[in-house]
Amino acid sequence: MIRGKLGGLWVGVFIFQSFWSFASEAADLEVLKPRVPQDQIQEARSWVNPISSTSENIEKGKHIFHGKAFCVTCHGPDGKGLGNIPGLRGKLPRNFTDKTWQAARSDGELFWILQNGSPGTDMASFIPLVLTEEEAWYVILYVRSFGNPKESGKK
Repeated sequence: MIRGKLGGLWVGVFIFQSFWSFASEAADLEVLKPRVPQDQIQEARSWVNPISSTSENIEKGKHIFHGKAFCVTCHGPDGKGLGNIPGLRGKLPRNFTDKTWQAARSDGELFWILQNGSPGTDMASFIPLVLTEEEAWYVILYVRSFGNPKESGKK
């Protein structure tokens, strides 16, 4: 009799986990939606990072990410957006290691978000209160390095 009840419990857990997995995948589609308003997105996408992507410049961005800009507080030292902490649910900070997300965002869109915040999330604006425009471009180089482990020295 106990075995039957436990078996039912495990089936229930499996169904819940399967549903949660499906719901998580659906939530992932949400992160791919543009955060820049439709009437501004073409302009934002036209902005190009004026800082070249060198290892020295990525390192400058890393220093700002982990220091002055305190991005590390929400996005974590590995750029995974705290999604690797068991039990956290709901809207989590962006996972910068997600290659699909990386491909969906232009540098100009990321700059716009640093300047205006990200509607529908807890991401606030950082330019000009925390970062200069130049510092923001360095941070974007570092954020891009999470999607390319060779650039960032990550494995």
